[in-house]
Amino acid sequence: MKIVQAVGWYHPDSVGGTEVYVAALSRALRAAGHHVLVAAPEPGSMAPRTYAYDGCEVFRYPIPAEPSRDEVQGDAPVRGAAHFHRWLSSTHADVVHMHTFVTGLGLNEILAAREAGSRVVVTTHASSLGYICQRGTLMLRGETLCDGVVDASRCAACVLEDRGAPAPVQSVLASLPVTVSRFTGAVPGVFGTALGMTDLITRNRSRQQAMLNAVEAFVVLTERAAEIVRANGAPRGKVVVNRVGVRDDIERCGDSANRTNGVIRIGYVGRFEPVKGVLDLAEAIARVPASARLRLEFRGPAQSTADLATKTQIARMCAGDSRVVIQDGVAPAAIGDLLGSYDVICCPSRCLEGGPTVALEAIALGIPVIAASVGGVAEVVEDGVNARLVPPGDVNRLAAALTEVASNPGATICEWKKHLPPTRRMRDVTREYLELYSRN
Repeated sequence: MKIVQAVGWYHPDSVGGTEVYVAALSRALRAAGHHVLVAAPEPGSMAPRTYAYDGCEVFRYPIPAEPSRDEVQGDAPVRGAAHFHRWLSSTHADVVHMHTFVTGLGLNEILAAREAGSRVVVTTHASSLGYICQRGTLMLRGETLCDGVVDASRCAACVLEDRGAPAPVQSVLASLPVTVSRFTGAVPGVFGTALGMTDLITRNRSRQQAMLNAVEAFVVLTERAAEIVRANGAPRGKVVVNRVGVRDDIERCGDSANRTNGVIRIGYVGRFEPVKGVLDLAEAIARVPASARLRLEFRGPAQSTADLATKTQIARMCAGDSRVVIQDGVAPAAIGDLLGSYDVICCPSRCLEGGPTVALEAIALGIPVIAASVGGVAEVVEDGVNARLVPPGDVNRLAAALTEVASNPGATICEWKKHLPPTRRMRDVTREYLELYSRN
């Protein structure tokens, strides 16, 4: 079987959970005897290019570094994406598997793959769940898990709040009728984007339905995500849950603690993005008593200007706290060793994540987690039994959890390790995808 894995970003210029997932899936599919190609847009490049990564051919196609509003919103073909459409036509793949929608990889590309004669499967790794959540987190106003049911006015107000609009402005713009919003949204610039928000939410709802009509299956990573997609009218048979798995070569560490001189080592490993809860963690450590014997390490890549700004902000927030270390990330092959050096991994995300993968890898290694009470990890662990789950954005509860593990590791870390859940592997994920690829 010839299979294309299409993803919004890819190695070696981008390293994150989705890229690691796609690389591992591609490796497992090749090991099962299938021909696998990877494709991804490349913002700012001038021409398509092909290279090899991890034994797999990768096709990168150019899209603008600064796309227009119509391109971003899906109302105009993305410049450069036609290279991908032609490549799909010439590749003759049996299956095109797309992972999360970004500029240059969306509904138009699904239709191009179908036109080329391929079956199309989509897996969403993002909390947007396709075109459902324009804010991209499924956290209502950034505070509580949303029910996810699309309502143009409510969703518009939530997005506008995230973009810094004052409350009175949110209320006015979110109450615009769709027909008015469509007309006023034609105004250039950010003001036009705000005026057109209720229309955009409505058009996204139509795009979601068109996408579901065109694909063989829409794969989500959690049961909660499946409930939300179905609540928005998705045909039950098209929504498939395939939980995140970890690399097949990860083996559980010994049961001995990693503590040195009684100091509990806590690690955050991931991107420096506010939605990952890194600023909450930096604020939380400042509320942990100085007497608590712990060391907190922030480890991860800063791949964008926004990431660098967040990393700088964390350094400023933690300045003078000798318990905090901020360092770069490590290569994917070294993640296991890094995770194994900690007593606890902290993943305080502010979104409905499918993983995060790093938390699942830590659990597979025998390292318990402090994590947000929503998302993939929260569906496989139990608070107080084998983990500590904290409401997203609740800095006081997060600080209390850090204090708890540092003050009483015997009753927390040591006990949690005894009851960690079984490990789901990428071979399990791959087997379910192969069944899906072949499904009539």
